[in-house]
Amino acid sequence: MVSPLSPNDSQRTVTTPDGQGWQTWQEFKSAQQEIILPAGTVAHIPVTIRYIDMGKAQQGTILLMHGIPTWGYLYHEVIPLLVQAGYRVLAPDLLGHGWSDRRDRFDRSFQDQARMITALLSALNLQQVDVVGHDTGGAVALILAIEHRNLVNRLVITNSVCYDRFDDDMLDFGHPLRWKPRPIADLVAALESSLAAGLSNPNRLTPEFRSGIIAPWASEEGKLSLIRNASALNANQTMALVDRHSTISAPTLILWGMDDPWQKSEDGMQLAREIPNAIFQAIEGASHWVQQDVPEQFSDALLEFFNNHFGSQ
Repeated sequence: MVSPLSPNDSQRTVTTPDGQGWQTWQEFKSAQQEIILPAGTVAHIPVTIRYIDMGKAQQGTILLMHGIPTWGYLYHEVIPLLVQAGYRVLAPDLLGHGWSDRRDRFDRSFQDQARMITALLSALNLQQVDVVGHDTGGAVALILAIEHRNLVNRLVITNSVCYDRFDDDMLDFGHPLRWKPRPIADLVAALESSLAAGLSNPNRLTPEFRSGIIAPWASEEGKLSLIRNASALNANQTMALVDRHSTISAPTLILWGMDDPWQKSEDGMQLAREIPNAIFQAIEGASHWVQQDVPEQFSDALLEFFNNHFGSQ
């Protein structure tokens, strides 16, 4: 286990392998730290969480949350840009995702993911962060903003599960009797199709992005963990939040890649109407994997919002 560095040390800095970014997903994985959250904080057993923790907190700390079927690597081109702008950046792999604990022994509901995030922030002595959530990570971000509002300085929801719109392919993965007997190659092929369908710019489906996103799932352990993650997708969890969207007090940006075939922009627009003073910002020419489609534009939108909307950090 790598002991977390002092989160209050604003002079602490970690550089990426080439000073700008990671050349391979293996380098990104090697840069992750690891922490064991004790039994009783997240699950009845200790759970291991892997996360990126980089940069100086000169401007604050940003928490980046991915969704299904990705991991922190989704933000590999975004993180260096935010670090260069003076932020400390925390990008964990959610429970059962990426290289965090993938044992078949705990729940992976959105509420349990939120519990993991609050336990992680507590372990790192972080009292407040700017929260960015994508896909199912957006649902987790909404839980944090509603139920743990003191933790959330500013909120960004991007191409997220906000209501009851779930991708049929991901729901299909949640059928154990259908997927457990199938070879890993079938899962890999399905994931490759999903990655391609969620990008507006075909040239952004690079071999490294493809192999990096798929790597955690390309084993029997990974396949089963993805099945369990997909089994946890439940619209009751998100619809139970809708009546409380209006209680969110953090300055909020709804940032949406407009070509998304799964999380339609009308959901983002509706969410922006329901959260007080929220801003909806469209990103044209980008799809679901907006961080990969247009990483510079995505990062610029975050930084502009943070520069213009001061929270309470």
